Amino acid sequence: MSNDNEYTPPAVWKWEKGSGGKFENINRPIAGPTHDKELPVGKHPFQVYSLGTPNGVKATVMFEELLEAGHSGAEYDAWLINIGEGDQFSSGYVEINPNSKIPVMVDHSAPEPQRVFESGSILVYLAEKFGAFLPSDPATRTETMNWLFWQMGSAPYLGGGFGHFYAYAPVKLEYPIDRFAMEVKRQLDVLDRRLAESRYLAGDEYTIADIATWPWYGALAKGRLYDAGEFLQVQEYKNVLRWADEIEARPAVQRGRMVNRPFGDPSEQLRERHDASDFELRTEDKLQSAD
Repeated sequence: MSNDNEYTPPAVWKWEKGSGGKFENINRPIAGPTHDKELPVGKHPFQVYSLGTPNGVKATVMFEELLEAGHSGAEYDAWLINIGEGDQFSSGYVEINPNSKIPVMVDHSAPEPQRVFESGSILVYLAEKFGAFLPSDPATRTETMNWLFWQMGSAPYLGGGFGHFYAYAPVKLEYPIDRFAMEVKRQLDVLDRRLAESRYLAGDEYTIADIATWPWYGALAKGRLYDAGEFLQVQEYKNVLRWADEIEARPAVQRGRMVNRPFGDPSEQLRERHDASDFELRTEDKLQSAD
């Protein structure tokens, strides 16, 4: 590896335009809103504001799983937040998520509207509220939480680390790509070893740990994330692939991954979700054909 262009950090870092890569227009070193705009509120108890990225998919899959399991009180409205256009920096959004990331949820069935941000927090909140996908047995519950927090701590290496430098950085640099590829393959090996001894992450029961982990590592194992399947040789992780396929076959998962999705196959895009019938009537291909 050549060090001809080695970077020497200045004594004081300063933010300069032109250094942010593909997502420069939404990255800045300060928090807070950039513009005033209220968020829409629909008719259902839960309001979700999100985008169909791996973190966003966690929340919508959870809602669809709850509805599939018969929890009618889990009906929700899902509103598209276009992070490329800075929707997450509106005053209404920042009020319910000061971190300006997706997803965020508001529970209007609570005594006072309750905001819930961070995808892991949303999963735990809903699991506890409905008594679903979080085992009551102390040992299995703890194992579920182990893997949930593993995912929350590991995914930044996959997304902000490997994904950024491999797919989005303005210049391909060998060192960070190698460093994060090594870590992502280590994480895949951790999962593969666990899933060699267990049907799901916490044992024989499908839990919020699987719901949290599948959108990231399931998509990676199936070659859909960053077009990096060949580079990372994901076919080596046979147990992860078996687990990913089993989860992907679930009807609620198939629905949940469509919600707030403005990219990909138009028949799999449901930009907003306000009723169960939307999956049949309001996917992007049907809306386009009606125009």
